[in-house]
Amino acid sequence: MTPDCTARRPNDAHHRDAGLLRTALDLAAVGVPVLPLRVGKTPFGNCRACRNSVCGDRPNMRAAGPCTCPAPCHGWAAATTDPHVLTSPPWIPAWRQAVAVAYHPGGAGVTVVDLDDAAAMQWAREFLPATRTVRTTRGEHWIYAGTMRSANAVRPGVDVKSSMQYARWLGPGTGVMARLSTSVVASLRREETTPARGQVVSSLPARAIWDRTVATGCRHTERYVRTGLERGLALVRARTESGAGSQAFGVARFLAAQHTACPGPCGLDALGEEITAAAVSVGVPEAYARRAVTNGLETAMGRAA
Repeated sequence: MTPDCTARRPNDAHHRDAGLLRTALDLAAVGVPVLPLRVGKTPFGNCRACRNSVCGDRPNMRAAGPCTCPAPCHGWAAATTDPHVLTSPPWIPAWRQAVAVAYHPGGAGVTVVDLDDAAAMQWAREFLPATRTVRTTRGEHWIYAGTMRSANAVRPGVDVKSSMQYARWLGPGTGVMARLSTSVVASLRREETTPARGQVVSSLPARAIWDRTVATGCRHTERYVRTGLERGLALVRARTESGAGSQAFGVARFLAAQHTACPGPCGLDALGEEITAAAVSVGVPEAYARRAVTNGLETAMGRAA
């Protein structure tokens, strides 16, 4: 079940906790695990019995343990859809102090891409498929159906919240929720840092070069294809600090999209080899570069199909 419902926002300033609890119960009723957030928009701290994980942690945490504490301990791992737990005596004090409702995206079967600023949102518009969007204080949440590993700072201003993470509930948002495809996952994986100068980053073998001999069914001129390719390679090589893998994905997707109306073959594999080599030349590990380029090519051709 996905957080696609129209859970009510609190509307009674004199009974904030009651409004938040109603919102939580509405979400829980459609299968979205929820928990209260305190001042600072963070989960409530563990009780004395769970402090410093002396309880052994909960069964759904990374280090699975036997904890069955009835209080909202262990952050996201306490999120629940059980209305009896949400309204139980150990939880009521937390709701009285709460300032917001959070939910566990992974438990709801979704991934939240948290975009913190204008640059991050612009990157998402260029490299991610459109999906359900929720406005936040500083940016947007892009929500995809499907789960993946959570990670902070996968690129500047971009966090991934899914498994073992929580997200603040800010309403159902707008737009149609897209599936979490392999290309989206590749774009959201944290890129490895550029290695130290002189370090070997790849054993990339001699690669195929694009020309008419590998593109006998392409309707474009060789000059057109080479010009687009060289511009794309320049964009990848310019990413000397970070983001070369994501740039390679975008270039591969863009170039492949130019050939969707060709009878083929168009030599896309050869184009991909050149993009991969450019990414490797600025420090992207070869396996990551190949994955990003392959996903970019497949995304463009999949959309055309």
